[in-house]
Amino acid sequence: METMLTVEGLGKSFKDKQIISNISFEVKIGEIMALLGPNGAGKSTTIRNIMGIMYPDEGSITFHNSKGKGIPRNKIGYLPEERGLYKNVKVMDILLYLAELKDYPLDRAKQRALDYLKKFGLEGKDKVSVEELSKGMGQKVQFIAAIIHEPELLILDEPFSGLDPVSQELFKEEIRSLAANGTAILLSSHQMNLVEEMADRLFLIHRGTRVIYGPLSDVKKEYANFKCTINGTNSLALLESLPEVERVQQNGESAVLYLSKHIQPAVWLKNLPAELDIQELSIDRISLHEIFIDIATDKNLLKEGAELHA
Repeated sequence: METMLTVEGLGKSFKDKQIISNISFEVKIGEIMALLGPNGAGKSTTIRNIMGIMYPDEGSITFHNSKGKGIPRNKIGYLPEERGLYKNVKVMDILLYLAELKDYPLDRAKQRALDYLKKFGLEGKDKVSVEELSKGMGQKVQFIAAIIHEPELLILDEPFSGLDPVSQELFKEEIRSLAANGTAILLSSHQMNLVEEMADRLFLIHRGTRVIYGPLSDVKKEYANFKCTINGTNSLALLESLPEVERVQQNGESAVLYLSKHIQPAVWLKNLPAELDIQELSIDRISLHEIFIDIATDKNLLKEGAELHA
């Protein structure tokens, strides 16, 4: 796939504190790229540099063949983490105003706004002021504002915040549709289950530097060992004595067994002892949520020293 955005060697400091250092990644046409990290890791600084809200001390940002201050901002859509629609302005007026700022034809913007309002369950809200909307409704309007001008690159910072499960599904469906139609999407979110469902690749930043970068499937293989959940009456000693078990988390009759890397699940299951009480059993890989928590809290329970590249 052709590359839409290239971030190379990005560095930014405030006073004497280095916020991000040597940040490099790409976002390709038609892919969903996740930018992840704990609070304070440098995600927002990275996004603000891409948006031109601030400029890096080091490195470069390239949009197609445009660099730095020459990046065409009308080709980029941005949903910020901090929402900022004018509260006393009618929904349609604010959407058309933002479309005009992007040099987008107003007749087409109006039709797109009406279509999206209907799609997101906001039909008839075009003449309502923003302050009259619920938090979830306001989030939908802000999302429409980010895509009203058909951006080539869409940056979404915590897009699912404040949404109920039904609205989350609507957003997920629309984000996938945009990517399928060629929009390059940079997605930042703390909701790891949703990221895991959607992202093609991810870049995980911690303390301003890259920790993990690569396709989600490869990240899972590299970092996410298998785990086995067993429901049954078993002693901790028995569970810990099982082959290839590195650690056990037990809560009553439920236990999660974290297994050694490179095990073959089918072979491992065949070798379980007959005295093991199994009422229910499931085996899968460690979730992206668990990988994130491990890195963010410096538990070092996963493979140490590994780095995955795109």
